[in-house]
This record gives sequence, C-alpha cells and structure tokens, in this order.
Amino acid sequence: MVPTIIRGMTLKRVAPKLRNIPKPIPQFYDSRYKPKKVWPPDFSKLSEKEQFRFERRYKRRMKLATARPRWDKYVKLTQLFSVTFVLIYSVLFMDWQRENQPLQGVRDVIWGALGAFSPEQRHERRKPDIEAITNTK
Repeated sequence: MVPTIIRGMTLKRVAPKLRNIPKPIPQFYDSRYKPKKVWPPDFSKLSEKEQFRFERRYKRRMKLATARPRWDKYVKLTQLFSVTFVLIYSVLFMDWQRENQPLQGVRDVIWGALGAFSPEQRHERRKPDIEAITNTK
C-alpha cells in the first residue's frame, strides 16, 4: 500500500485542458429504441374522436397516478364525523338565543325517547309487563 502511495505522489500530474464545449440539449427520452408514437401528439392534426380518446385516456391515467385511497378514506371519515357532530349539537344542545327554539319539538321527542332508558324510569317501563304477568296467573 505504501509503495502505491509513493508512486502516486511521484507521478507528474497533467492538468486537463478546459475547452468550451457546448452542453448538449437534454433529451427527455434518451434511448436507443425509438418510440412507436410521439407523445404528446399534435392535437391540431387529430380528429375530434381521437382527441377525445386521448383526453379520456390521459384523465384515467392521471386519476390512477394521483390516487391516495388511505388519505381519501380518512378525509371522508373526518367530514362525516364533523358534519354529524355539528348536526347533533345544533339540534340537541345549542342555545339559539331566541324565545322560540326552532328545534324544540325535535328536542322534546329525542330527550323523551332517551329519557325512557334512565334508571329512574326503568320500573315504570316494567310495571305494565309485571301487571300483565300477574293478571294471567
């Protein structure tokens, strides 16, 4: 290893000659295989039917390329929960700062139905069943 380093240091270095070489224009498609079709096609030379086919194909491919199913799923769920929460809150709990609450009838029906499940009213719910059983005996 040491002899290689010494040999490298003793060699005469030749500075590369700098030339003004123009940079080649970058090619977007560098391949030795030429494409069968030129993309994008010249739409002025295509019929309306062919233009429509290309547009439909492009839209379909773009939709597939930009699809994010997990993100879309979470966005839809967030929208669903937020809209549901706002509706439930505005119907059941929101104080509308008015004399006549616009949804008071709906509130009474819902709280009446939910109040039937309270522990205080459990025995009242069961009384008709108990009376029906005792009358049959």
